[in-house]
Amino acid sequence: MEALAGFTALQIAVALVTTLVGAFVRGLAGFGLAILLVPVLALALTPVQAVLVTNLVALLVGLSELRSILANAERSALVIGGLVFVTTAPGMVALAATPPDVARFLIALVALSAFFVILLPQRAADRPGAVTTGLAGISSGLLTGFAGMPGPPVVPYYVGRAIPRQTAKASMLLIFTIAALAGTGSGAVIGRLEWKLLWLALLLFPAVLVGNWLGSRAFGKVSDQVWRGFVALVLAITAMAALVKLWAG
Repeated sequence: MEALAGFTALQIAVALVTTLVGAFVRGLAGFGLAILLVPVLALALTPVQAVLVTNLVALLVGLSELRSILANAERSALVIGGLVFVTTAPGMVALAATPPDVARFLIALVALSAFFVILLPQRAADRPGAVTTGLAGISSGLLTGFAGMPGPPVVPYYVGRAIPRQTAKASMLLIFTIAALAGTGSGAVIGRLEWKLLWLALLLFPAVLVGNWLGSRAFGKVSDQVWRGFVALVLAITAMAALVKLWAG
């Protein structure tokens, strides 16, 4: 297929399998697609292209379940999502202006802090104040542009509170769908969104739907304790991946 010229059959097959696994994690945890997919795609694409394809895939699957997400999400997700939307582009600008070693250190620091926060005892279900909510949105947006990683500030905000897991998951997915839209739009504005990337995202989309469906079925069968443990595991993988990048220099 001419639109996918430059990709070998093996690269596409690996991307499809990784997408299926990443989508399963997303369907169960509420996040994690980018954590698995971006590093694999970056083997065949530039980092920016890998992030853009992942954003396109995340946007497509988010839109496909938007009605359900909106019905279950907490209203704060719209506030955080709005902040993510307006701070993603500054995050990309900050990344371009930051020395690589400093950027890797900051990303690792955020990922590690999110993992340790999720291990703390659950807080009350009460919605955090405006300052906490604002900081979560701004930092998530900056990280979306800076590292393609909106999750670390958002996951503890919802999972760390004693709210129904359906609400926590839907709220995170709404924010990440907005983040994917912001990331895709920013890529288009700076002229990095190629047709080849859109075709690859469309090719991966069926695998996302299947993996996400399987993960969502598993989500309905596990206990709250198991689910929160799985979320902590995914955050731990995120932190370890960030540390590997830091050590690799």
